[in-house]
Amino acid sequence: MPHEDEEYKYKLGLALSGGGAKGFAHIGVLKAMDEQGLHPDIIAGTSAGAFAGVLYADGNSPDEIMSFFKKKSFKEFAELTIPHTGIFKTDRFKRFLKTHLKAKTFEDLQIPMKIIATDLANGTSVVFDRGPLIPAVIASCAFPIIFTPALINEVYYVDGGLFKNFPVTPIRFDCETVIGVNVAPLTKQEYKNSLLYIAERSFHYMSVSNSFADRKLCDILIETNALSKYAMFTLDHTQEIANIGYEAAQKEFEKIKNQAIINRVSENKEIKKI
Repeated sequence: MPHEDEEYKYKLGLALSGGGAKGFAHIGVLKAMDEQGLHPDIIAGTSAGAFAGVLYADGNSPDEIMSFFKKKSFKEFAELTIPHTGIFKTDRFKRFLKTHLKAKTFEDLQIPMKIIATDLANGTSVVFDRGPLIPAVIASCAFPIIFTPALINEVYYVDGGLFKNFPVTPIRFDCETVIGVNVAPLTKQEYKNSLLYIAERSFHYMSVSNSFADRKLCDILIETNALSKYAMFTLDHTQEIANIGYEAAQKEFEKIKNQAIINRVSENKEIKKI
């Protein structure tokens, strides 16, 4: 953790993990943060976290973001293709982003943003924070095998969750306080005999294993096992998932408030003793 006497570029940072459709919980957390007057000065996002984060950083309220997905289905974001490099093309996803994002570049966003993707050929985690916005979001969300890789400047990128599913590190030492939202904690699930389940579950274990260190770097960590029953590639329960995120954030903020009251009482008792 940074030292107390250090100066920081940002007061409050927000890190949003990957997790497919479970990422709608991020929108519920953002709503709870808005109600508490907690407005991030910078956001880092991987995959679903990049998707939710960029819509918020563009100036949309959580309720407005949720309205974009009313009566939407997964097939409206992904188009089947002959599976040479992925089962689905990302053209429809790009159209959605072009429709709903006012910002064209990172520099146009109302809140600075860092988006994490994976350079597939070189095996490295890459942070995008300048230049064209939509290609970076597409790259961060390009779940291997499911979606075709994203090509940016002759480099192929896939989902940032391969190496950095919970992107606390990219902003930790620039921020006085970091709130981290992890929508993909380790949970047990009943085995299902399907290709999609095996792909989801295998990727989940990979993302969990590369998130341990980042979890410890959060000042406030918001995560819940209540999301474990939801699949990654369906939009059937978006409002339910957002509500779970909202409730998890509310509980965490209430816990912090109660602890602050306890600390103040303890400090007053010590002063009286003196």
